[in-house]
Amino acid sequence: MRVGTFVLAAQFPGQGQGEALHRAVRTATATEEAGLDAVWLAEHHFVPYGTCPSAATFAAFLLGRTRRIGVGTAVSVLPTAHPVALGEQAALLHHTSGGRFTLGVGRGGPWVDLEVFGGGLEAYEEGYTEALDLLLRWLRESRVDADGPRYRFREVPVVPCAAEALTGPPSGPPVVVACVSDASVRSAARRGLPMLLGMHCGDEEKARMTALWRHEALTSGRPPTDVDALAAEHVSAGVAQVADSRAEAVETLLKAMPGWLRQGLAAHVTVDGRTRAMRDPVAYTELLCDLHPVGPPELCAERLARTAERTGVRRFALLAEGSGDLTATEANVHRLGADVLPLLGTEGRQQPVGAVSSPGGPGTG
Repeated sequence: MRVGTFVLAAQFPGQGQGEALHRAVRTATATEEAGLDAVWLAEHHFVPYGTCPSAATFAAFLLGRTRRIGVGTAVSVLPTAHPVALGEQAALLHHTSGGRFTLGVGRGGPWVDLEVFGGGLEAYEEGYTEALDLLLRWLRESRVDADGPRYRFREVPVVPCAAEALTGPPSGPPVVVACVSDASVRSAARRGLPMLLGMHCGDEEKARMTALWRHEALTSGRPPTDVDALAAEHVSAGVAQVADSRAEAVETLLKAMPGWLRQGLAAHVTVDGRTRAMRDPVAYTELLCDLHPVGPPELCAERLARTAERTGVRRFALLAEGSGDLTATEANVHRLGADVLPLLGTEGRQQPVGAVSSPGGPGTG
């Protein structure tokens, strides 16, 4: 089981944007110090829900600040990015980090971002598949051309070539896809891409989605051994708050998260004026507390193990900044490493910084 953090750089009421980003950086470095597996970075535009506008740029910074952990985007939004530009960034990070970078991509939402970046609603509703396939070709081939509805260009060399071997067989950065619908699950399975499953989903829904993914992957002709290997890379997003009691952990999140959710979700503006119903912030926080590892270490470990057993997903990206407080967030991350991981066994557990010397790429030392 591999446990990492999910970093939104959330701007809580009364906080500045720089404060949110500083907490995000400290959360990532605490993730490595605590012996966790990876940090996953969200990307948002124009809203305090998350203050990081470029997950790939933030990933580059954190890869330079860390030595061991994986760093992934969760996710880079394809309808607001050119797939070749994103592919070039991913290849660059893959090579310069020694293979520690994972590219998570997704469709995003019908937000005003589409207007600002010029893709328009068509990029969201019709262009996503074309962009995804072009991105995958860029990451897997040495020369690429395009002749689609949105992207047309002559054959050009891929530099740096992500598929050029770091060690062993040719490979590029791992790619995962955010899946929120059956159509997105089928699309990921047909392309042999593991899923990133959202924190709003419970175990039953995630188990249904992983079963659908497996069925579609096998139906597409992939060997069962390949399907098993790919399925091991699914990621489940969630919330984590470790405390001495369940009541204390829930109280911490209920004091802070509804205010953040209220202002963050309300700030989203649709590109075409369509109405989007907003979740009730208190009810949503309560739901997240019920679904995820929120409570004493034993309860947190039991919930992670239960999710892994029910869904088959053994990688976790856990939002640890739900208190909105820097000191409390760092303490929460360290408790995940010190108090929860030992209860899950040693599989996938990393040594805390300083215990070993095994840099996977450039770092601060």
